Amino acid sequence: MTLISWGMVLALMIPIALLCRQCSTWERLAAFGSISTKVALLALMVAVMRGDRMLALVGTLMISAGDAGMLLLARLLEEHEQ
Repeated sequence: MTLISWGMVLALMIPIALLCRQCSTWERLAAFGSISTKVALLALMVAVMRGDRMLALVGTLMISAGDAGMLLLARLLEEHEQ
């Protein structure tokens, strides 16, 4: 399980490296969405390893609220560009 968690942390570094270079607003939004999903999955994996239901609930809420927030932000950016 430790190997899987380190793999997830390394996969988390890819969108962070993408954010460091110059890119469009949509690419940054996609990278932030990827980071939020990966962090929530990492929290869920740690919750399963520890047997902690409250942490699993937080991870589930992070996935739900994070993706909904990204959709709302994308909609606002789309209206702003028009």
